[in-house]
Amino acid sequence: MLEKGKIKEVLDILEKTYPEAECALHHKNVFQLIVAVALSAQTTDKSVNVVTPSLFERYPDAEALAAADVEEVSEYIKRIGMYKTKAKNIVGMAQKLVSDYDGQVPEDYDALVSLPGVGRKTANVVLSVGFGHQRIAVDTHVFRVANRIGLVHEKDVLKTELSLMERIPEERWSRTHHSLIYHGRQCCDARKPKCDDCPINMLCEYINGEN
Repeated sequence: MLEKGKIKEVLDILEKTYPEAECALHHKNVFQLIVAVALSAQTTDKSVNVVTPSLFERYPDAEALAAADVEEVSEYIKRIGMYKTKAKNIVGMAQKLVSDYDGQVPEDYDALVSLPGVGRKTANVVLSVGFGHQRIAVDTHVFRVANRIGLVHEKDVLKTELSLMERIPEERWSRTHHSLIYHGRQCCDARKPKCDDCPINMLCEYINGEN
């Protein structure tokens, strides 16, 4: 794995390369954020951004979504993958928000993961983007890029998250999450990484045959 000094160098370069890196899901408040993140599982942020404007216009808050018919919600999001399951989950999520949290999204990890359709990644994104906590949410991009370039060497998402938290200063967690996602989307592709154009290729274990 990369040593601490090289990790700092990698993160500095990525932050300069992707200064615009931030949450790509369109939202106006924490309720819209948690719904959008839950919908983004195994689909693209772009696809989610297509369906959420009409969804949020029809169901602007937890109370409205909690009272919704699941089949009607399904019609609003049917362009994304697993839309029937996701419709059931976000209605169930809204119902629990109303019954247990006065319709507000809780600023607590354990409370968040108790909501239908909310796993570790979604909870971390909500705490980071919605509430300003330092978190590393490991999606497919973060998992691939972090292990490929040598920030960590782990076999699963949870171990990758915990290892990144150990090896990266806490004040950089959230920014690193977004930088790795942007790098994964724009350069470090799963099948055809653009290694010749990569801004960190002089440090990357993958291109230097060390990983």
